[in-house]
Amino acid sequence: MAQFSYRARRKDGQVVQGVLEVSDRSAALAQVERMGLFPVAVEAARGGGSHTAASGGSGGASGLMPAALRDLLYRQRPPKLQELATFMRQLANLIKAGMPLTGALNSMTSLDTKGIPKSVSAQLKQEVMEGRSLSGAMARQPVVFTDLCVNMVQAGEQSGALENVLRRLASHFERFAEVQSKFISALIYPAMVMAVGVVIIVVFMTVMLPKFMEIFAGMDAELPGATKFLMNVSDLFVGYWWLMAAIGLSFYIVFKRYQTSERGRRVVDGWKMKAPVVGKVVQLNLFGQFCRTLGTLLQNGVPVLNALKITEQIIPNSVIKDALERTREDVTDGKTIAEPLARSRVFPQLMIDLLKIGEETGDVPGALNNLADTYESDLEVGLRVMTNLIEPIMIIVIAGFVGFLMYAVLSAMFGMINSIGQDAA
Repeated sequence: MAQFSYRARRKDGQVVQGVLEVSDRSAALAQVERMGLFPVAVEAARGGGSHTAASGGSGGASGLMPAALRDLLYRQRPPKLQELATFMRQLANLIKAGMPLTGALNSMTSLDTKGIPKSVSAQLKQEVMEGRSLSGAMARQPVVFTDLCVNMVQAGEQSGALENVLRRLASHFERFAEVQSKFISALIYPAMVMAVGVVIIVVFMTVMLPKFMEIFAGMDAELPGATKFLMNVSDLFVGYWWLMAAIGLSFYIVFKRYQTSERGRRVVDGWKMKAPVVGKVVQLNLFGQFCRTLGTLLQNGVPVLNALKITEQIIPNSVIKDALERTREDVTDGKTIAEPLARSRVFPQLMIDLLKIGEETGDVPGALNNLADTYESDLEVGLRVMTNLIEPIMIIVIAGFVGFLMYAVLSAMFGMINSIGQDAA
């Protein structure tokens, strides 16, 4: 009997490690699956060791860590969109070169795919060799491969167009990565301006102003109201910073708890879509994501109900999720997509009209992809408009704060100078 070390996940995502004593690797995989776990890596043990229970215990220093900290450190993060796109494109290229699927997956274990461990490809190859389909093997690794990947790959396997589906998946993830990159880039400059402004104000209130206060304290002159207010605020910053930090942290915790509740999530997501300046950009991003995802799924042969369910899971907004859930129930009753979407009053009329045309012509995926192109183009314009609006607003607000600080200090200094001049006279 040989010993095999394994790393697996429970259904709740918790990492489990241990050692099994079995005849071969296939038996080790079967044993891990019988324990109700999803295997991530199964390798021959380098040294002897006894079987570790599936309760999550592991040897070495990691066994001394608290369970929550150990799960956080060893938790596998989902790959980024660009990393998934690279993985799918590399696999498609190997299949196009004439390799069988197992050979392509074996080659993937030696290719450098950032963000996706080689053990993922090794596990896929092992399960395909054992008779599972590629989509079935991907479904057993939900941290890496979403339902979108699994269902599209399954459709590609059934239609015999796996290579084309993998390329479409790569293009899909690349589009989303590009949109995400534009969104982040548009927020970098405003965030830097805000951070610099906050640092300037905090340094002035905690370092520079106390020195002026020492000067003011030695003078008998009456201080202006603005200066007194600023001195009180500075005392609050210096003497009770811990209380302000505790209050801020409390507000943050309360807000996050409210946001994670069902009602709070709907309220916050609804506010994001209606917020001034940024609301239009958020809507364009969500509508583009909805159209691109649903169009890609339908184009690759995924049934409409499955496609709606997957899209519902991917969209990060509870208002749209609820609308899609109601749409899916109506489509189950035999209705078209456009009609229940229109009743939700969430989606714009342009989308409803083009979807109706797509349903009449029998080309719903084409209509959705055209809509996605339109929304992504409008999003690029919207991001520029938002940035052009936010930048001057932030500069004006920060300049107002700094101007008030300067006025409060300089007015006190001028008052002191006038008082000294009058005493000298």
